[in-house]
Amino acid sequence: MIDDYISRLKNYPSLAPDLVHHAVLPAKNAIYADPERPWHPQINAMLATLKLDRLYTHQARAVDLVRSGRHCVVATPTASGKTLIYALPVLDTLLRKPQARALFLFPLKALAQDQLKNLQNLAGHLMGLPHPLAAIYDGDTSSWHRAKIRNNPPGVLVTNPDMLHLGILPHHTTWQTFFKNLDFVIVDEVHTYRGVMGSHMAWVFRRLLRICAAYGKHPTFIFSSATIANPGELASALTGLDVEVVDKSGGPSSKRHVVFLDGQSAGASQTAIVLLQAALARQLRTLVFTQSRKMAELISVWAAQKAGKLGKRISPYRAGYLPEERRAIEADLVSGRLLAVVSTSALELGIDIGSLDLCILLGYPGSIMATWQRAGRVGRAGKTSAVILIGHEDAMDQYFMRHPEEFFSIPPEAAVINPFNPFIMASHITCAAADMPIARDEPFAESARVQTTLQKLERQGKLLCSEDGATWYAARKYPQREVSLRGSGHGFSIVDAVSGEVMGQIDKMRAFHETHPGAVYLHNTRTYVIESLDLETSTAFATPRKVGFYTRPHTSKTTEILQVRDRKSIWSTTLYLGRLRITEQVTEYEKRSNNGTFLGTIPLDLPPLVFETEGIWFDIPDRVRQSLEQDNLHFMGGIHACEHAAIGILPLLVLTDRNDLGGISIPLHPQTNQAAVFIYDGTPGGAGLCRQAFDRGRELLARTLQVIESCPCKTGCPACVHSPKCGSGNRPIDKHAALEILKRLRRGPAREPGKVNILPQDQPVHVSMPSPHPSTDHQSPREESPRHHPVHYGVLDVETRRSAQEVGGWNKAHKMGVSCVVVYDSLKKDYTAYLQEDMRSMVHHLQTMDLVVGFNIKRFDYKVLSGLVDFDFSGLPTLDILEHVHRQLGYRLSLDHLAKATLGEQKTANGLLALQWWKQGKLDRIIKYCTQDVAVTRGLYRYGRDNGYLLFTNKARQTVRLPVDWNKA
Repeated sequence: MIDDYISRLKNYPSLAPDLVHHAVLPAKNAIYADPERPWHPQINAMLATLKLDRLYTHQARAVDLVRSGRHCVVATPTASGKTLIYALPVLDTLLRKPQARALFLFPLKALAQDQLKNLQNLAGHLMGLPHPLAAIYDGDTSSWHRAKIRNNPPGVLVTNPDMLHLGILPHHTTWQTFFKNLDFVIVDEVHTYRGVMGSHMAWVFRRLLRICAAYGKHPTFIFSSATIANPGELASALTGLDVEVVDKSGGPSSKRHVVFLDGQSAGASQTAIVLLQAALARQLRTLVFTQSRKMAELISVWAAQKAGKLGKRISPYRAGYLPEERRAIEADLVSGRLLAVVSTSALELGIDIGSLDLCILLGYPGSIMATWQRAGRVGRAGKTSAVILIGHEDAMDQYFMRHPEEFFSIPPEAAVINPFNPFIMASHITCAAADMPIARDEPFAESARVQTTLQKLERQGKLLCSEDGATWYAARKYPQREVSLRGSGHGFSIVDAVSGEVMGQIDKMRAFHETHPGAVYLHNTRTYVIESLDLETSTAFATPRKVGFYTRPHTSKTTEILQVRDRKSIWSTTLYLGRLRITEQVTEYEKRSNNGTFLGTIPLDLPPLVFETEGIWFDIPDRVRQSLEQDNLHFMGGIHACEHAAIGILPLLVLTDRNDLGGISIPLHPQTNQAAVFIYDGTPGGAGLCRQAFDRGRELLARTLQVIESCPCKTGCPACVHSPKCGSGNRPIDKHAALEILKRLRRGPAREPGKVNILPQDQPVHVSMPSPHPSTDHQSPREESPRHHPVHYGVLDVETRRSAQEVGGWNKAHKMGVSCVVVYDSLKKDYTAYLQEDMRSMVHHLQTMDLVVGFNIKRFDYKVLSGLVDFDFSGLPTLDILEHVHRQLGYRLSLDHLAKATLGEQKTANGLLALQWWKQGKLDRIIKYCTQDVAVTRGLYRYGRDNGYLLFTNKARQTVRLPVDWNKA
């Protein structure tokens, strides 16, 4: 049936002219091998029953590694039997040692459900396994069932990264039985742990290993991966372990057609619909992959409208759907109730969706790895299958339309992570301290980067150091809740404004671009218009509405070079790698009818997104600019086109999507004093993408020139210099100028790197980024300018005549009156007591001082005094110790608490007793008590000044340091 379908396609009048390549990949026979050690007798019997008595060579090699206690990663094609590689050693161990435990980690809940069924099917042939054998512990597990699982952990605990991060590691003390017996950790689809997600997971795994070690266990890791260039490097970067690689598959493969269609003439979307209609007519089970959520919805709607009765057997599928919606679609696809599903990358992973015939790729998926991964979803069970790649007007798509043979020769890309992204690292070190206090000398904290981050977090009040400086504790309970593994910022909810139901989630960076007020948003084939974007509650409110237009945001951007980390000469320019600060603002959006007609622009009032990241840039020498201007070429349009073309071709070199990158072209950058083209990681802190691109910089420039030069268009198009996500609507763009710039750079003389003017290293850098992590100073206080403490300071405390209750509340403190005010003068080194009639003298005294110190002085003492003297106390240079404590900790501590922990002293009375003494006329006792409070406050000020911290007892009854910097306060 597939052979006939491809034959008809090649002769179909409207499609045949667009066919640029057809290859047939022949079937391949399996290669078998036996493991070195025999299995438990029950395992042998099970394999014989299932007719799996022989393993493929890669399966045998992997299980041998695992059973010898060595960590391994298996990177072989889809449907090559990777499940058996981890299932067999685990089941064999459980038969021999029932108390053993295993952790199975899957990136998707649906994948966990699917693999649990596979494990249970295998275990159904075995006797004597622990009970329960396996259980899923995720967000859909009820509270009652979670408690049951914790109290009696199964042999195999199946979970996902988010639950490990949020629900298991923070509560490891309730999982002691599990961790004390943990022998295996299985990490499926490890290639998905790249970029931001992978950078987070590197710390989740380190936290896991740290807790395992605390319980005396060092489990064996088994990683399963799609075919990527660096599976061992990725697995090692994620865990810090030495990992063996198994990447030579012995599994069989069936015959497969691979067809490249250039969709530019009829339109890629219309071509996909025609192909899908023909497939449905032949009852071919089909999977269509699109590049965006919106396109998945639209293709599904348009195809269903043209499919007649078969339209009901088509469904969209994407991330953002509720779990029950996704599972229903998966079940319908497996059962055959659905003939076709139009999906984003959400169905790329190995969820069992049955045996499918045809895979249509609406646009190049962005990587060789993802293309073969998606293609591997069809043609299982020895059936002939077909994969059709429809080329969009996109740089990568058109590159392969013009060079299809390269697709089959290019090796898969390398997966990149950046565990030392400062925001991600800091957030997980805080989480680790909450999991279990961090000792200065433990392996987790031994690197210089971790030590530096620990000290920064201590200064910020995120961590609290023990009195002896040897241990760090989390300042707040459960900081894990503030850390999302899917991004470096918190998410926004998209709510149906009519029903009030939550339709999905979106990160803040995308929210500003896709769910701004007025944006058209698609969900499950329905059209919505965003009515409002509530920044305080992180909610976008969408109203169902049928409209005949779509929207596209416009942005403005600036970039600042914070640090140059590396540089090298290429052609007659210099390529730099460094740290950048990006400021991006969504300023307006344009409306276009569904046929593309421009309908106007609408301004927006959204705050700027400011973040630091890693990027590369190359400068354009003045001689090139001047020569272009002399030739009447549009220089700004040229560098803008270079930027777009470079970003468009970069996924050929780095495992990324162009949406993970940003760029900006500047005709005269103030720090380089010449034109520059910037490309940067679109994630705060960076994901390591541009670092890898820097290593292949010469190839990047050469490929960029090749793309522009080989494109047959005259003035520029999406295949070379136009970008679908350009914030200025691809204006200005000049393809010919871009071509000349790159040619003149290539043939120009090599030159020394230009000068880059960087901010002084001691100048603080403010970062306002879309995440819950506040910015960090780049140097500790001791690395900045020397401390200058005031020589003449005073310490003040007030006792009142009336209570808050007597005057009608704390907001009426100005009516409380004064029984006495005591001021310590650092020059006179004595204490002066002032009565209510002496307030003017006291004010004159305070005005002679460089600093006035108090405890709750701004919120209380000054308010009391303001009712007695006409003076603006806010004009005095004041240090409020309580205010500083509250800013650091997020909660208040009493003066008595701090005095006991820091000074070993305590108050001799309290405010209520002082009020009684006033009524009894015992003024001398009040003055004595007030003087003692001033002495204690002075002691705290001086201790913090000299040591850089105070001490207090936290809720766990540990004496810890509270970092203070009175200069900053």
